[in-house]
Amino acid sequence: MSIIANASTTELDEMDFGVIGFDDAGLVQRYNLFESKLAGLRAQNVIGSHLFTNVAPCMNNFMVAQRFEDARESSTSLDTIIDYVLTLRMRPIKVKLRLLSRPDVLIRFILVLRAT
Repeated sequence: MSIIANASTTELDEMDFGVIGFDDAGLVQRYNLFESKLAGLRAQNVIGSHLFTNVAPCMNNFMVAQRFEDARESSTSLDTIIDYVLTLRMRPIKVKLRLLSRPDVLIRFILVLRAT
């Protein structure tokens, strides 16, 4: 997780998977070019928006949002990969999501791996 958390915007934009970083309030703080292109959302429109209500409400459920909330409440780390289907603003697409958070890191991350 530290590689993602410490990466510059340029380094994030060079990654070949989606990166979404958000804070405790659920506001998007990091959003890389790969995710922007495939989701069809411009980073400047996403940064500062609430992830689970405005950007990706399809992730506002027990599989994604609740896992982050549970990890925060219990002050435990989260590092899990789940199979998922993204459905908002696009045809349903199967992805793998890696959910990352640590109590000592302010930004939590969702990494989005799309099949090619």
